[in-house]
Amino acid sequence: MGPHFSEQAFDFLEELEHRNNRDWFEEHKPSYERELKARMLEVIDAVNARLADFAPDHVRPSSKAMLRIYRDVRFSNDKTPYKTHLAASWPRQGLEKTGGAGFFLQVGVHGVMVAGGSYSPGPPQLLAIRRHLLEHHARLRALLAEESLVRLTEPLDGHPLIRSPKGFPVDHPAADLLLNRRWALFSNLPGAAALGDGFIDLVIERFRAIAPVVDFLNVPLAAVTPLEREAATGLRSAR
Repeated sequence: MGPHFSEQAFDFLEELEHRNNRDWFEEHKPSYERELKARMLEVIDAVNARLADFAPDHVRPSSKAMLRIYRDVRFSNDKTPYKTHLAASWPRQGLEKTGGAGFFLQVGVHGVMVAGGSYSPGPPQLLAIRRHLLEHHARLRALLAEESLVRLTEPLDGHPLIRSPKGFPVDHPAADLLLNRRWALFSNLPGAAALGDGFIDLVIERFRAIAPVVDFLNVPLAAVTPLEREAATGLRSAR
């Protein structure tokens, strides 16, 4: 039997959708700690054990992989204090804060999302990926056409530009790929998938299919220098 979630965990999340306030959460915090947080940490530990076989550079302590349930409401019109799902991320070691590609899991009553790649690369990361594609686009196309990836994930939606990015040739064989601004692959499952003994198998099957694309993306992303990252941060701040 693999770690998974309980009906009580989903009851908590359903109630939280209607009672998303600190008083209710504090009153029911023991249930959160037992049925959600403890179980999520067990799930992460099980995922780590399996990642060690095919993506060892993404293994990380469960306490760091699990994302906080508390929402950052500083810049949001929605001031409800809590997320109504659980989530965890597994970036590549050494690239946790610099935009490396990785794996992501989100669990909620309304669905489970298993994902991997680079969802929102910053300007230096996106430039590095595009430059890499100029010579290695055929390799990426082959990875995206793998049977297991096509079967288990949604088609790549790169949130493409309308025109070729500045500085890149419009007639290059990789021209369509260079338009992409996002490099993340998603697999959506019903929420009930998180309640069964085979939950970890479902997650790992998808992570394993996505892993070659994650590895491909991390080649150029790992080469982005601290100076390039600082320059991009300064440019955003100036704006």
